[in-house]
Amino acid sequence: MAKHNELGKLGEEIAQEFLLEKGYKIEAVNYRHRRLELDIVAKDGATLVFVEVKTRSDDFLFDPEKAMTEKKETLMRNAAIAYMRETGYDWAIRFDVIAIVVRGEDRYEVRHREDVFF
Repeated sequence: MAKHNELGKLGEEIAQEFLLEKGYKIEAVNYRHRRLELDIVAKDGATLVFVEVKTRSDDFLFDPEKAMTEKKETLMRNAAIAYMRETGYDWAIRFDVIAIVVRGEDRYEVRHREDVFF
């Protein structure tokens, strides 16, 4: 597995653990519909939360959460619509970003931004 893929997988694992510790319930991980993908789908109380995980090994020049582009938002929104149709969910939703900066073995920073768009 390429190093950036390993870093991304680690970030998603850290994000899941972070959400579980905050009391979220994980509904799906790496949900795919055709060419669309959602990193994590979780429940925060009655709200369905679609989470994009951005992981970097350094944030010196670039904050990971700034990697959310308009195109990525559109893809996430379309994937969320597909997920809701597939599961029959039609209630409150939210889009979050979890940015993780890995600083070394077992050293990382997690930044959770709720309701980032839509």
